[in-house]
Amino acid sequence: MKNKGSIIILSGPSGAGKNTVFDELVKKSDNIVQTVSVTTRNPRVGERDGVDYYFVSVEKFEELIEKDSFIEYVKYGDNYYGTLKSEIDRLTADGKTVILVIEVNGAANIKKCIPESTSVFIVPPSVEELRNRIVSRGQNTESEVESRISIALNEMTYKDNYDYCVVNDDLETCVNNIFEIINSI
Repeated sequence: MKNKGSIIILSGPSGAGKNTVFDELVKKSDNIVQTVSVTTRNPRVGERDGVDYYFVSVEKFEELIEKDSFIEYVKYGDNYYGTLKSEIDRLTADGKTVILVIEVNGAANIKKCIPESTSVFIVPPSVEELRNRIVSRGQNTESEVESRISIALNEMTYKDNYDYCVVNDDLETCVNNIFEIINSI
């Protein structure tokens, strides 16, 4: 019989490197996986439906809310994001370490529903570096960058609510620190 998997909540402000860290963690173990979240936002260049996200209409998302299909969901900016209960159940039943890359409100909801989950908050080395990372993506107007920085500063006030806080000033060190956390559970 397989052991039930574990759940790792990975949060941090936009530009902290959550997705990059996740991509590196997956390379370290075949047992580390991510659920595919549902969103109403438009796909970015290179993103694929059913792989990066399930891209749905607002109407479909709200139908899933009505059916109580989400362990958590949030409206972030103009778009909904949510994690399906069925995805978590399927993966943990297979003994996988499920990493949920999620914003602070969703993380708090998951921690409330699944208190045995482990939460890790990733912070950038500085606000200046955070701004550089967001700007270097080239996907946001100046007002969107300012909005993301404002949201990020607010999100960083939640870091003490997490089980662990890891600074992402060197990717390899950050990834290794989080991998050690995962292996300690």
